[in-house]
This record gives sequence, structure tokens and C-alpha cells, in this order.
Amino acid sequence: MRRRFDQRWARGFEIAEAVQGDGYRLKRLSDGTVLPTSFDEDDVRLEKKKQGLWWA
Repeated sequence: MRRRFDQRWARGFEIAEAVQGDGYRLKRLSDGTVLPTSFDEDDVRLEKKKQGLWWA
């Protein structure tokens, strides 16, 4: 998800539900809490996993 404070991407969230016409509700993986607001499609993306060697 994209953080609203600084527009950077944050890890550790998953889609809890799709809200028709309002985007997505997200769940924090660390404690299972569903965030109390919805996020636009543009603010949610698949997590990019690092590929390559350990130092890359």
C-alpha cells in the first residue's frame, strides 16, 4: 500500500476485502487488524520481491 503521509510504498499489508466503488480495505499482517479506511486501486500493488544475489 502507498502511505498517505509520504507517498512511499509500505509492506506488511494484504487486501481484506474489495469495497465496490470505494477501493480496498487492507489488513495489517503483523497483528491482523483491518484498517478503518479504504484505499484506492492506485494505492495498492503486489509486493515486489527482491530478486538476485544476497547483496543486490
